Amino acid sequence: MVALQMGQVVEAERLAAEVLKANRTDVGAASILARALMAQRRNEEAIAPLERATRRVEDPGLETLLSAALGGAGRRSEAIDLLRRTTARRPPFLPAFQELAGQLAAAGRFDEAVAVIDSALALAPASLELQLLLAQILPHRNERGRAREILEKLRTVAPGHPDILAALARVLLLDGEYAAAADLYRQVLAQRPDDPLTRTSFSACLLEMGDRAAGEANLRLALRGRPQMIGRTASALAMASHGRFFFRPSAVAKFLS
Repeated sequence: MVALQMGQVVEAERLAAEVLKANRTDVGAASILARALMAQRRNEEAIAPLERATRRVEDPGLETLLSAALGGAGRRSEAIDLLRRTTARRPPFLPAFQELAGQLAAAGRFDEAVAVIDSALALAPASLELQLLLAQILPHRNERGRAREILEKLRTVAPGHPDILAALARVLLLDGEYAAAADLYRQVLAQRPDDPLTRTSFSACLLEMGDRAAGEANLRLALRGRPQMIGRTASALAMASHGRFFFRPSAVAKFLS
C-alpha cells in the first residue's frame, strides 16, 4: 500500500502478487494488485483478481473497483449492471454512485448520470465530491448556469480546490469568458504543472484571447512526451478563433514538436 501511495506501481504490483501467491484469499492484496495494474492502464488484467475477491466477500469498495476495471477494459455495460446492484445496497456506498454516474456520462447517458447523482445527494446532500461531479456533467446537458452556481458555492467552501477551479474554468470557457477562465486555469496549473488536459484548456483560452504565441507554447508543453494528447492539442489549435488548421496529424505533431 505504501508503494502504491508513493506512485511505485510496479513495486506495488510485485509485492501484492507475492502476497497472493502465499494466500490467494487475501482480499486486501487483490485490491492493491488491481489498483497497481489499473494505474498502468492494464485494466483487463485487474479484472480476474477482483472477480475472485468479490466472490469471497460482499464488499462495495471491491465491487466499485471491479466496475472501474471493467469500464476501463471496454466492458461498460457489465460495469454499469454491477454498479446498479452496488448502489441499491444499504447503507449506501457513495463512491459507487460516483463511479456509476461517471460510467453513464462516459457512455453519453447524461440524463441517467444526473439522476444517479441526484439520488445520491438525497442521501448525502453535503457531499462535495457528488456536487462537483454533478457540476462537471451538467454542461453536457447545456445547463451551464446551474453548474456555475454549484461551483461558485463549492469554491467558497473549498477555496483553491483544483478540481473545482478547473470545472468552473471549463464553464467560463464554454461561456466565452476567456480571461476569467484563463486565470482559474493558471491557479490549477500552479498546483498541477504537469496536467496536460488543464494546460490544453488553458491554451485554448489564450488562443481565443489572441495570444497565439503563449497558447501554442502551452500546447507544446501539453503534448511533450504524451503522443496520446495529439488529438486534444490538434482540436484546441484548430477550433480556436486565432488557432491553426492542419490536414494531417503528423503536421500538427511536427508543428508542436
